Amino acid sequence: MNRLKLAIPVLILLFSISIYAETGIESLSNDSTKNDSTISGMVLSPISNINGGDVPDDGGGAIHISWDVKTDSGIRYFRILRATEAAGVFDTVTQLTRNFRSYDDRDGIKDKNDYYYKIVTMMNTGEMFESKVFGPYQSKAQWFNKKRSVVLLLAVIFGFFILLYMTRAKHDPNLFIRRIAGLDALDDAVGRSTEMGKPIMYILGIGAITDLPTLAGLNILGEVSKKAFEYGTQVRVPCYDPVVMTTAQEVVKQSAYEVGRPDAFNKNDIMYLTQDQFGYAAGCDGMMMREKPGAIFLQGTFYAEALILAETGHSVGAIQVAGTTMTSQLPFFVAACDYTLIGEEMLAASAYLSKDPDMVGTIKGEDAGKLIILLFILIMVILGSIGYIFNIAPIIKLFNVVKDWFTLG
Repeated sequence: MNRLKLAIPVLILLFSISIYAETGIESLSNDSTKNDSTISGMVLSPISNINGGDVPDDGGGAIHISWDVKTDSGIRYFRILRATEAAGVFDTVTQLTRNFRSYDDRDGIKDKNDYYYKIVTMMNTGEMFESKVFGPYQSKAQWFNKKRSVVLLLAVIFGFFILLYMTRAKHDPNLFIRRIAGLDALDDAVGRSTEMGKPIMYILGIGAITDLPTLAGLNILGEVSKKAFEYGTQVRVPCYDPVVMTTAQEVVKQSAYEVGRPDAFNKNDIMYLTQDQFGYAAGCDGMMMREKPGAIFLQGTFYAEALILAETGHSVGAIQVAGTTMTSQLPFFVAACDYTLIGEEMLAASAYLSKDPDMVGTIKGEDAGKLIILLFILIMVILGSIGYIFNIAPIIKLFNVVKDWFTLG
């Protein structure tokens, strides 16, 4: 009897343990979030070979993560999680579609700090598989971007030719530069205004002081002003931008001092009109109609007002010399003006007029560098065509290597 009383509690205890174990196994099977651990010899996560590291050839602040997928069937998306400690709280960085196999994390990454990652795979069935923690990874900045080594090569080529021709220009002041008709006509334009007793009007367009055409126009203004002060002719410069006006005043003032005529400089001849595009065009047209200048220079950045200005200048009988890098406005200047500086002719005007050895050497060096590049392109076009037409493997390989090298990353 005593044995029976002792056996009953033992049986009840064993029965309770078996029920608890079955309940625990059932709750484990119903848990939708699983990790990379192995259960019954099967790896639950569909991703593998997770790798990470610094993004190469960049300025830092980025970590590259990649992974492999056994099969993407049934995968809905990937979620990238990040933490600063392996046992810390992981925050969601981004969510990617199932087609992704890598990701560059640039969200708040600081160089030389440790970062840990996990990847959660969401299935179409609603299950989520969480990878193990991987890391730590650090980002860092590289001194040199190897993908852009072609830029270094071009800089070396252009630098070599520029230095070479600058040295040559110092020994040979008459280094050849192609004649530019619009610049050769500068003396004629200034002389015509002097003979007629009329002022010169110089329009710098509607560009800011940071625009290259405006800077080139200011350089030409300096040379025009020197000639005008030598001949005793007034130069009128209506400006669109206040900063450009101030700079133009200094340029004209410097020109007056260089030719020994500081008394001829009048600050009020360089005036500000307005920063309204067509208001500025109307103001310049009004000055043309009232003062009837003998020569008009249109040098700078121009847009829709170009033809309005050029037509009005033509109607008053002025000799007009225009120049701009705005290709959309060049046809109007060619049609309505006597001379037109096209594109780089305007940018080269300062070297052409001043004959400064450094400027002339720079122009010659740039032209030599461009010639080398054009010849190289021509050679590669011929080689590539021969290789693919006649299916010559070594030439095709060489062509592709050069093409890939010149493709900037």
